[in-house]
Amino acid sequence: MSQEERIIQGGEDLFLQAGIKSVTMDDIAKHLGMSKKTIYQFFSDKNDLVMALVKKKLKEDEDQINAMIESSANVIDEMLNMMKCSEEILSRINPIVFHDLQKYHPEAWNEFQRFKADVLVNKLEILLTKGIEQGFMRPDIDVRILAKMRVNQVEMGFNTNIFPVAQFNTWKVQMQLQEHFNYGICTIKGHQLLDQHQNVHHA
Repeated sequence: MSQEERIIQGGEDLFLQAGIKSVTMDDIAKHLGMSKKTIYQFFSDKNDLVMALVKKKLKEDEDQINAMIESSANVIDEMLNMMKCSEEILSRINPIVFHDLQKYHPEAWNEFQRFKADVLVNKLEILLTKGIEQGFMRPDIDVRILAKMRVNQVEMGFNTNIFPVAQFNTWKVQMQLQEHFNYGICTIKGHQLLDQHQNVHHA
């Protein structure tokens, strides 16, 4: 691991625990047992480091989604795996990190939003189109609208203003939204595959 990668990793460790705002470059230097001067050789400031970290994570996430799509048996499989993947990605992130990114690191936040809009929505559009061609999904759905809806739905499920943690299990919320979406876009042929998945799931 290069110095630069170590610094990015160190930043990630601390940000995920405590959020971004409360972690200083001093904290990261201490955590890594290196001087702050060394960190500044690679990153001009904290914003620079946050940006590098976000880019690195998004690249990893995209690779993970691609690998998973390639190893899926059919389009329903692909869709379920991709959704699982997106949810895992989002659930690993402490909500405070989202908040800090939005508020204090707008460029990095835009990068994340762009990833959602371009990569996730785009992959879903492709999946839905393929699903329609293969007869698993309803031919009358507008893939652009539904792909956008689905990506934003996942985010809504994590929104504690809408689903307070005291009253709702976040994973149950996500599962309900996902099942509702899946059954809503599928044809009878698609439903049969989903039912098989459910049985495997509940067995």
